[in-house]
Amino acid sequence: MAATACADPAALLGTGLPQVRNTGRRRPFGHLALAAFLLAQCLDGVLTYVGVAAFGMGVEANPVIAGLMTHLGHGPGLLSAKMIAACLGITLHCLQVHEAEAALTGFYVAAAIGPWMLILLF
Repeated sequence: MAATACADPAALLGTGLPQVRNTGRRRPFGHLALAAFLLAQCLDGVLTYVGVAAFGMGVEANPVIAGLMTHLGHGPGLLSAKMIAACLGITLHCLQVHEAEAALTGFYVAAAIGPWMLILLF
């Protein structure tokens, strides 16, 4: 075997691996879904921080976020959770699972941003 046989799937497996990634034209829906998802994460982070600063930790309904904010501090705990969520959203975008990313964005708007807006503005 040649020195490059380890990097060549056809030499190891006998056939080439199928192409998983869509190499066709770019779909603007995916970019829009990613931008909306990241914007929703930013808005949720800012509104959560303002809400917790104004009303205390008891107003945060997510026990994971509340635990992170309690143990790491309000800013670092919230930032770490939002960065993980953003990285997972970018992973969905790279895997071209744009419909799931758009559905998660709608969920964030309905279940996180909407309630915070009601609490903070009314």
